Amino acid sequence: MSTTGSPPPASAAPAEASAAAATDPLAALRGPGDPEQDVFLTGTVFLDIVFTGLGHAPVRGTESWARGMGSSPGGVANMATAFRRLGLRTSLAAAFGDDVYGDYCWESLADDEGIDLTPSHRAPGWHSPVTVSMAYEGERTMVSHGHAAPPPCPSVAGRPRSRACFTSLTPGGTEDWVRDAHAEGSRIFADVGWDGTGDWDPETLAGLAHCHAFLPNATEAQHYTRTDSPRRAVAALAELVPVAVVTDGAGGAVAVDQLTGESAEVPALRVEALDPTGAGDVFVAGFTTGTLAGWPLADRLAFANLTAGLSVQHFGGSLSAPGWTEIATWWQYATRCGGQSEDVMRRYRFLDDLLPPGTRAAAPRRATPTIGFRAT
Repeated sequence: MSTTGSPPPASAAPAEASAAAATDPLAALRGPGDPEQDVFLTGTVFLDIVFTGLGHAPVRGTESWARGMGSSPGGVANMATAFRRLGLRTSLAAAFGDDVYGDYCWESLADDEGIDLTPSHRAPGWHSPVTVSMAYEGERTMVSHGHAAPPPCPSVAGRPRSRACFTSLTPGGTEDWVRDAHAEGSRIFADVGWDGTGDWDPETLAGLAHCHAFLPNATEAQHYTRTDSPRRAVAALAELVPVAVVTDGAGGAVAVDQLTGESAEVPALRVEALDPTGAGDVFVAGFTTGTLAGWPLADRLAFANLTAGLSVQHFGGSLSAPGWTEIATWWQYATRCGGQSEDVMRRYRFLDDLLPPGTRAAAPRRATPTIGFRAT
């Protein structure tokens, strides 16, 4: 986002001040001695090539033409971009190839999105991992290619202090940097990957001892907890972690916050999905933003559902992540033009406090959804 994380100066006009507060949800909480970053995360950045507008899955032995195509940084870049577009100061540790794809991903994230890549590095002679995603019938099929990054691998030795960190639980145990961040007082938010072995070993959840919040999808949560519904799964997870959230796609999300004593269940917004790539990452970013800002649990879930719902209406993962401009536009349209049920309008009335009437975040400079043309 083009807006900085600092509160507006005292001389700012009321409209400017409210607009700045809307684009920095933590403005009222910032003070001397705070961590320099709001969120830190690490992982693999892919160059995503996304085909949309396919009427059906590709058929063996035939050629399919897509009506739309775009490129964007993917992988961990999806979540990093989603955090930054919601106004959080975001730092990312990753390896970037020194090829044209690596140039594009680095420039998109650092220059256009404003993500701190200080802990990241360029890997000479290493080509960027690539994922081709094909979206059709509300789902996606992906083919990826890549090699392990040569040493030095992405290091978190330069990890900045942050209010929150994101990690993914693995059977190998908790990484040292997660333990260190937890000891520093950073709140750890986590998800878990798909278990291709089919074992769904509950020991994978041992890492929750260092976590503030856990946000698996319904399938993952039910497998790991040996339960048969998102509600039962979230109840079981709430015994292991302070904040448990289970997402269920079109079914919405359910959560329990043991710290506040709240529980909530919020349905998903009804939207026409173009490409679901990165929707889970955007949900995590929305929920984390609300948590750091101190919102009630139901508002956090609703906000996360909204950001995820807005993202799937555009292709790509990182570049479809909404910011305050898109959120303000959606709420203003819903308020003035209707189209949403009374239940939805009541559920999202809290946006009035985040987006004061008559204000709208200025359109920020952002990365474009394709590898840029080079001047000759």
